[in-house]
Amino acid sequence: MFLHKHPYPPFLKNDTTKIIVGTLPPPRFSKGNLLEQDVDFCYGSYYNSLWKKIEVIHNLNLRYDNSEEAVEQRKQFLVRHKIGVCDIVESAERHKIDASDLGMKNIVLRDVIGYIKQFPNIDTILFTGGNSKNGPEFFFRKHLKTYGLKLELVNNDVPRIHKFTIPVRSSEVETYMRTIKTVSLTSGSGAANISISRMPLYKQLKSKNPDFNTFDFRVIQYREFL
Repeated sequence: MFLHKHPYPPFLKNDTTKIIVGTLPPPRFSKGNLLEQDVDFCYGSYYNSLWKKIEVIHNLNLRYDNSEEAVEQRKQFLVRHKIGVCDIVESAERHKIDASDLGMKNIVLRDVIGYIKQFPNIDTILFTGGNSKNGPEFFFRKHLKTYGLKLELVNNDVPRIHKFTIPVRSSEVETYMRTIKTVSLTSGSGAANISISRMPLYKQLKSKNPDFNTFDFRVIQYREFL
């Protein structure tokens, strides 16, 4: 049995307004066995396309290696754009050492709501996937229940948007309701590629440009929120 622990603490600043919420990086990040083109930071796997999409959206020139400069480039971008990272899984057990969300057992979740209360400027959560089993939104819904909260649908189109409210005490006698928006971005998985290929908008864009692909489609979607 392999204990898969998250290697990175939440990356949050006092002025953070958005947080990216995933699950866990691949086990090699917890074991320190990085590939040559991995970056030792959140979403640093060479096979994870999040930073590649961000690079296209913001016209960056990021390094993809184990250097401290590569890490610092990503941290500076997040700080500049008031974006944080607070993955929801602290640890999980695995029978097979791989990155499958479905392979996680005995999962320990982070107190994301606690972090939201601690950092009062956070108003948006960006999930790196939808509500599939053991995905970030799936776990977040379970996490909300421990606080007696639930998501309320705002927009059922992809990417689906929800909201929830939490009570915040501004003084010993006054309490106000703070509304947080959640956005379920399309994940980078192969299964998501199949779903994208069936979408009318994708088919329309593909017909106009045969070189248009699922990565390009995600860039269009992510651009609005990142």
